[in-house]
Amino acid sequence: MTEVFTGNFTQQEPLPEAALEAAMAVLRHGRLHRYNLKPGELGEVALLEQEFAAFVGAKYCLATASGGSAIGLALRAVGVKPGDRVLTNAFTLAPVPGAIAAVGAEPVFVEVTDGLVIDLDDLAAKAGEAGVLLLSHMRGHICDMGRLMEICDAANVTVVEDCAHTMGATWEGVPSGRHGAVACYSTQTYKHMNSGEGGLLVTDDEDIAAKAVLLSGSYMLYERHKAAPGAEVFARHRMEMPNISGRMDNLRAAILRPQLAELPRQIARWNARYRAVEEGIRGTPGLTVVERPDQEHFVGSSIQFLLKGWGAGAVGEVLERCLKRGVELKWFGGPDPVGFTSRYAHWRYAAPPELEQTDGVLSGLMDMRLPLTFSIADCELIARIIRAEVGAVFQAR
Repeated sequence: MTEVFTGNFTQQEPLPEAALEAAMAVLRHGRLHRYNLKPGELGEVALLEQEFAAFVGAKYCLATASGGSAIGLALRAVGVKPGDRVLTNAFTLAPVPGAIAAVGAEPVFVEVTDGLVIDLDDLAAKAGEAGVLLLSHMRGHICDMGRLMEICDAANVTVVEDCAHTMGATWEGVPSGRHGAVACYSTQTYKHMNSGEGGLLVTDDEDIAAKAVLLSGSYMLYERHKAAPGAEVFARHRMEMPNISGRMDNLRAAILRPQLAELPRQIARWNARYRAVEEGIRGTPGLTVVERPDQEHFVGSSIQFLLKGWGAGAVGEVLERCLKRGVELKWFGGPDPVGFTSRYAHWRYAAPPELEQTDGVLSGLMDMRLPLTFSIADCELIARIIRAEVGAVFQAR
């Protein structure tokens, strides 16, 4: 009998009871706006900022309305202006080049490797073309951050890290987001903490922190930000930073704080599921597993593999055959954006170049979510289905 998977690839776990209780407390008192506080009250957003700063080991933290808004604030805070060029890896999702374009700047795409990380040789060749690198740790894959920082420091390039897929991950023991000048995280539903929409920005630079708070819409209430620099730092910038808004509210912060406390346990659960799928598909004829370096402690909330050298027709057949058996794979090599898999060539506002190496990688790149609603047995079943269908198409090629 042919096995079929019946799970839902977009269904997340319910929020923990502690998050529901915290949400109800905010709803009962009605002080949803981050600055609407009683005398002596810190508020949920300020508490979340303190706790997340401690979690990643940063001096300063700002909670934002979305991960994309955090990136936009970060770019402005490090000085990106209209007409500037900003480096970014070509394998990422639309909000990353979108944030660059939104400030009137121009993305300069850097090649990616078949390890799904930025190509550091290409970065070194292009480092002189821009003053900022917006580094996307796409799908949780982290490059050699030591070498990347050497390249960027030598070229005087400021690094902004997009850690939407690496919250809780580390490189050589250093939390993701703590190598560059500023890092941005997402708490959108499909990320590692779920507030529907939301984001977090961290930095050790007091001027970047103050600028980001002012940009986010402090309305001169920056003294209510506790994971922030002193008033004298805000005084240097308060008349120069436009208010573009992008604040998180107390309701979202309230439901995130219990999730942050649970994040290490959740990471272990994700990685157990990742390893179950990885082990199950390893050795499949025609399929290449993306090997993870020893220096990387990742969060396996999704998994990727490569069908190297496969034509579009054969890849399409794998997608169709797996879907008939309930396994929803995404493909980054399609001619048109489908299922949130748009790639650099689709973003016409960004004047995409020809990137032969990246095109070769993406042409065979398969991607799959691993929600925590899946059991280990589910993941083993999914792996058997992928192994069978990839193997069948490969043998028929």
